[in-house]
Amino acid sequence: MMKILGAVFILFASTWTGFEAAKQLSERPRQLRLLRTALQSLEAEIMYGHLPLHDATLHLSKQIPKPLNWFFESFSKRLQLGHHNVKEAWEESLKEVWKFTALKQGEMEVLKQFGETLGQHDRTSQQKHILLALTHLEREELEARDRQSRYEKMVKSLGLLSGLLLIILLM
Repeated sequence: MMKILGAVFILFASTWTGFEAAKQLSERPRQLRLLRTALQSLEAEIMYGHLPLHDATLHLSKQIPKPLNWFFESFSKRLQLGHHNVKEAWEESLKEVWKFTALKQGEMEVLKQFGETLGQHDRTSQQKHILLALTHLEREELEARDRQSRYEKMVKSLGLLSGLLLIILLM
């Protein structure tokens, strides 16, 4: 009876691990899509809303789901406090929230480069920098979708099959 209970526990744990790893693969394209939408909204706020940057990012933080809203909320608060320039506030907010996202180093570099130009140019130049960042993020999203389609089912199956293998080896 204990062997069966142990086998069920091992199978459950390994399958759960596989599904959690697959969740990471599916979460990255979703977060990239949300990030692109957020930057498009930021562009609209800058170009047509004429809002200050801290107000525009605060509006964004209320429109997008977690964990990306934490980033824009943190950035807005740092700007409102006035202790940082835009670049420092952007980078510190990125570092603070990055561990809660499924994003990779490539996206971090794109966002860092974008943060260096944010608030430094007139509206039309800023729009060009946003479009450049959107292009890079679109490329990253396509790569993430490719990885998801290629590996998601395999990771789920690998979790289940490794549990079965472990059960067979232990019996």
